[in-house]
Amino acid sequence: MDKNTLLIVDDVDINREILKDIFEEQFTIYEAEDGEAAISLIDKYKEDIAIMFLDLQMPRKNGLEVLTYMNEQHLENQIPVIMITGESTVDSDVKAYELGVADIIYKPFSPAVVIRRTLNIIELYENRINLENKLEERTAQLRVSQKKLEMNNEFLMNALSSVVEFRSLESGEHIKRVKTFTGVLLSHLKKLYPEYNITNEQVHLIVNASALHDIGKIAIPDEILLKPGKLTDEEFEFMKTHSAKGCEILEMFKQEENEFYQYCYDICRHHHERYDGRGYPDKLVGENIPIWAQIVSIVDVYDALVSKRVYKPSFSIEEAERMILAGECGTFSPKIIDCFESAKEELFELTQSELSFNDVV
Repeated sequence: MDKNTLLIVDDVDINREILKDIFEEQFTIYEAEDGEAAISLIDKYKEDIAIMFLDLQMPRKNGLEVLTYMNEQHLENQIPVIMITGESTVDSDVKAYELGVADIIYKPFSPAVVIRRTLNIIELYENRINLENKLEERTAQLRVSQKKLEMNNEFLMNALSSVVEFRSLESGEHIKRVKTFTGVLLSHLKKLYPEYNITNEQVHLIVNASALHDIGKIAIPDEILLKPGKLTDEEFEFMKTHSAKGCEILEMFKQEENEFYQYCYDICRHHHERYDGRGYPDKLVGENIPIWAQIVSIVDVYDALVSKRVYKPSFSIEEAERMILAGECGTFSPKIIDCFESAKEELFELTQSELSFNDVV
């Protein structure tokens, strides 16, 4: 046993003596003859008490009042209590169990029965506390492992997104803008449409996953990816394969039941889908498109419009907003449009000043 102190609380001397005689060879014994004295001893020795015997009927706070105090101090799961009484009722028994007693023993009792039930309860409580401690320790270890995994994911994400920037000759600020704008729209989605139940932790993961939306461009030949003029129909069809090719790349890093991987995959594959089913590669319709992919979709369009690319000049922020709201860049969910309109002022300020990138008007 980890603890070796036993507290006996009873206003009758002979009752305390009987219990003391039974357990004094195994435990250090403390005695209290009323509820207030019991509370004082509990406060003083709560870390050492292995079990407490508690009478029901006593002066200066009865047994139920002592139990109530223990509940207020959150000690009911730390110190097991056996109620020993000869004057209980069904109501008092029910109340005692509600307040957390481990057992009720009725007078007169057999010493052998009291010993066995006492040792069983102590063992049960110690095992439970040990399991709780092991669970807390394991949970802490898992948190550390999760943190390391997140750091590894972020390192991999940054490495892969840097490859995309290098291959496509896009500004190094492009992915930062996509991440920032994605976070902005997600915050407005949480506020306007709480039914999506997006948590702050999910926002963090989705924002990081958005950086890999164009990872498939690694597999597109330079003569298409970097072509300064308009693509031919055949070239455009090949360019559209970057969504599926990106998912093939991501599958090499797949981890079972990994939420971050799923966001990366969904965003990479579906950020060119459109709400009316006219997008690619799967022609998904409506809410079949994951909401995080819908967010990155409109963000990607917005950033493409306000940025200078090898194949086009940049549009002004106002013109980009007008084109999106007029449906000139494809159909977006009414909810996503609501979020975009709600975030317009914030996006304008970020685009114009906070991000300070060179290829934006």
